[in-house]
Amino acid sequence: MNKRLIYAIDFGTSNTVITRWNTITKQGETINLRGFSQQIAENPPLIPSLLYVQNAKENKTLIGQDVRDRGLDIKNDPRFFSSFKRGIGTNIQGFLPQIDNEIITFEKVGEWFLNQIIHQLKLEIDSAPHSLVLTVPVDSFENYRIWLNKVCQNWSVEEIRLLDEPTAAALGYGIENEDLLLVIDFGGGTIDLSLVKLNDSLNNQSPPQGFILKWGQKILGERDTQQIKTAKVLGKIGKNLGGTDLDYWLVDYFANTYNLPKSSLITRLAEKLKIDLSFQEKAEEFYFNDETLETYDLTLTRSQFETILDNNNFFTQLDELMTQILQQSRRNGIEKEDIKKVILVGGTVQIPAVRKWIEKYFNSDKICCDQPFTAIALGALHLAQGLEIKDFLYHSYGVRYWDRRTKRHNWHSIIKKGQPYPMSKPVELYLGASIENQPSIELIIGELGEENLSTEVYFEGDRLVTRAVMPGEILVQPLNDNDQGKTLAKLDPLGQPGSDRIKVQFQVDEQRFLRVTVEDLFTNEILINNQILSQLS
Repeated sequence: MNKRLIYAIDFGTSNTVITRWNTITKQGETINLRGFSQQIAENPPLIPSLLYVQNAKENKTLIGQDVRDRGLDIKNDPRFFSSFKRGIGTNIQGFLPQIDNEIITFEKVGEWFLNQIIHQLKLEIDSAPHSLVLTVPVDSFENYRIWLNKVCQNWSVEEIRLLDEPTAAALGYGIENEDLLLVIDFGGGTIDLSLVKLNDSLNNQSPPQGFILKWGQKILGERDTQQIKTAKVLGKIGKNLGGTDLDYWLVDYFANTYNLPKSSLITRLAEKLKIDLSFQEKAEEFYFNDETLETYDLTLTRSQFETILDNNNFFTQLDELMTQILQQSRRNGIEKEDIKKVILVGGTVQIPAVRKWIEKYFNSDKICCDQPFTAIALGALHLAQGLEIKDFLYHSYGVRYWDRRTKRHNWHSIIKKGQPYPMSKPVELYLGASIENQPSIELIIGELGEENLSTEVYFEGDRLVTRAVMPGEILVQPLNDNDQGKTLAKLDPLGQPGSDRIKVQFQVDEQRFLRVTVEDLFTNEILINNQILSQLS
């Protein structure tokens, strides 16, 4: 049997982790990429999610620790990018930077970053991985997944899959079978809460599942004879809130207290203070203003830090998320007391105030927090070892319509969140012409976000930040809002009002793609047959 090279990448807002499956020890291990990974004694080899553009037209960039070692992360340089993951697949509010006469999108920055990692990985192992698992936050819209799909198609990797980060974290901690787990993944850009149940499947013939991005030739090997395990996701909720937001709140605090500029250097010092306060009661950094020649002693205590968090409604937002996940669990007949373990992952969970907040809900003996950085990437390796994921849709899908009462467009949900996939039967919708001699019928489909916990991404100066959308608003990602995509049916003969003209069937397949079939009721002709709608745009 050929030695299979199995890797996993946890692409994070602040740090990125790479793991591989060791075929000798039968365990996962975190790897170090030369020049990219930072070497800190108390931490595993993490790759800072940083990028510096040397030449945009020639796709020349620096990434990871190399950017930090050159001091490029503390200069107010538009060529430097951090926290770019949270801008991928979102409708950015503000102006995108222009470098070397090129408009630079966050999708492009993310592509450069991941391509650099894959290129360096191939150099170090003198080959391409056979199997690669990529992890994604539960609050990512389908646009993020589609972007990731396009990026990885150019990699010479035979098999690529996606796995939700909280599910991967549960597997990474190696919790015993049949345990009911609450995973709190609190990283640099997002917080995700997932209720996960791990157990054994008696059907060892079941194929490995997950969100499959790319298949090569199937390779038979050890995993085909293993007993399949299942990870069933019973509830999940997420929010665009992470350690980066906390850094910005500290920057705002020092700007208001000492009248300091909101610069990349101040942001870096704020991040260091935040990290130090996770291990000590008081932290101190010095800032030298090279324009005024003044030196500032930036001192912060844990108590002051917690006051800043409270002033920014930090704990209120966390309470809202916990309330929602516990409500989801109760709908599945699960009470808080039934949860066996609470697994913490992500750098932000090391903050004592976060631990204190979690202990309001759960006893400390239930809380696991010894692998905050590596659990996700290590757990993702299990997907390539014969794991079946039973999951459900995190967002709803809906159609846009004109609301005559409010005189504005609104959205009607056709596939509810919580729907298991693949769907056992399609959802049907009947549509007719609204005017005489109508040549076509158009319909815009959208992926609907949370009504009360949605956020949007926007620029504040040179910072990429988020803010909460007002309660009652729904954040929507249209899937087919273009001239070609929104035309579901060209009518021949022309449509007339008064009766249904087309039947539309919506189906979600095993890879979470929304598919559409359209039948002309007048001619009995199939106009669109099982087409992937979400890739039309």
